[in-house]
Amino acid sequence: MSQTRTTPVDVAISDTVPCPAPRVIGMIGGKWKLLILQILIFQGTKRFGALRKSIDGITQTMLTNQLRALEADGLVIRKVYAEVPPRVEYSASKDGLALAPVFTSMHDWWVNRSGGA
Repeated sequence: MSQTRTTPVDVAISDTVPCPAPRVIGMIGGKWKLLILQILIFQGTKRFGALRKSIDGITQTMLTNQLRALEADGLVIRKVYAEVPPRVEYSASKDGLALAPVFTSMHDWWVNRSGGA
């Protein structure tokens, strides 16, 4: 019989529930998604242009793609106003806002590690 190797990702939270880390990382991982979420969670609703100005180095295409992915995963809400020209605002959804403690924990970890250097 062959033995299967387990990796940290395979480790179960319980006997029946697999570790959700790969799915969570897929939803919030990458260079831009965390920055977008941080802004929307802690600064509130933003229009596309203001959000783009808040994130140094992101292109319009990349911001569009990342916002679409976050919206598809239910972390960001996109609201379109019937105006000319159309106005679009982005905000963190209830699930997105629930990530605030994750950001706070990362902040605390950073500050407490070797003096925040």
